[in-house]
Amino acid sequence: MSSPTVTVGVLADRIPTSRVRDVLLVLGGTLFVAISSQITIPLGFTPVPLSLSTFAVILTGACLGTTRAFLSLGLYAVAGVAGAPIFAEQTSGWAFASFGYILGYILAAVAAGYLAERGFDRSIGRMALLVIASSLLTYSIGLPWLMGYTGASFTAALNMGVVPFLIGDAIKGVVAMALLPATWHLIGRK
Repeated sequence: MSSPTVTVGVLADRIPTSRVRDVLLVLGGTLFVAISSQITIPLGFTPVPLSLSTFAVILTGACLGTTRAFLSLGLYAVAGVAGAPIFAEQTSGWAFASFGYILGYILAAVAAGYLAERGFDRSIGRMALLVIASSLLTYSIGLPWLMGYTGASFTAALNMGVVPFLIGDAIKGVVAMALLPATWHLIGRK
């Protein structure tokens, strides 16, 4: 018989609890992802720009926890679909090649939140698993959407929507892997 998984809390739980706090955290996470999404490098061979949004998604999820991460990234997606120019390169709507990644961000943030609630954000090794899981979830939605939107084969879509981003994802992941455990160390692990 397996033992139950214990929830240990996330960084946002260190702030005194109130509904106002939760609303501000959700809005702050949405704003953080929206701003990070504007830091882009267009790549001429793919309709998917390189951006800091995946980094922001992982941090938002890990810092806010499952529910607030879901609300934050859900709000990001809904606001963008409704016309707010908050997606990469100030785009909005849903009819574009990289929209599947935005849907994947919701799953990625929830997974990061879930794992952080169980202490995965407190050590570099476990944080690596959190980063990998979040990245895989983003690609699991983004890649099929890219294939469907562009009509590209699986191999062509991998070359447009995954392979060019792996080095950047690794760099962003290493920064997240250092940042969150270091933050917990600074504030104490209580």
